[in-house]
Amino acid sequence: MRMIFSPRTLFSLLAAFAICSPALAQSDAPAAADKPAAKPAAKKPAAKPAAATPTAGASLLGQFGDWGAYSATPGGKKVCFALSKPTSAATEPPGRNRDPAYLFISSRPVDKVKDEVSVIVGYTQKPNMEATAAVGAVSYVMYTQNDGAWIKNAAEEAQMVAAMRKGSDIVVKSESGRGTKTTDTYSLKGLDQALARTAQECK
Repeated sequence: MRMIFSPRTLFSLLAAFAICSPALAQSDAPAAADKPAAKPAAKKPAAKPAAATPTAGASLLGQFGDWGAYSATPGGKKVCFALSKPTSAATEPPGRNRDPAYLFISSRPVDKVKDEVSVIVGYTQKPNMEATAAVGAVSYVMYTQNDGAWIKNAAEEAQMVAAMRKGSDIVVKSESGRGTKTTDTYSLKGLDQALARTAQECK
């Protein structure tokens, strides 16, 4: 089996603080209706630390439509990736909370990996439940681990990326450990240019 590089691992290397723990804000339950206990007026609540982002510590090579092209050198090893966020997202039941979702296509020359597709869905996924990613009429099965997903059949990855370069959008469907079904739609506008830029950077 090929070695999988989790985007969450990249986050932890790039960010000022580790965010790779699956315990991070994984609740997809509705916010509690009860009001929090009142605090003394003299005390102000502590400021919430800003959430780390996938691009913390990375250099922007260029923004192309809905995709950004980035490079970074975590641990001294160069990584290039194209990154996008969903243009629309829906949950069933509706209104569930989760962390932000991202779609990556990464290249790691030192590991001889090119255009590896991975997704962060924003919560821990249901064990032994596969996700799917559809480009047009073609659907690709993705295996899941914690809050990440990768294409199950590595032999299909190049075909999937080629379809994404020519497609208009990709729809990722997954299910959380609590049974919430999620549908994320990503625009593919600018992906071809973003991948050309990352390929130039990570030859």
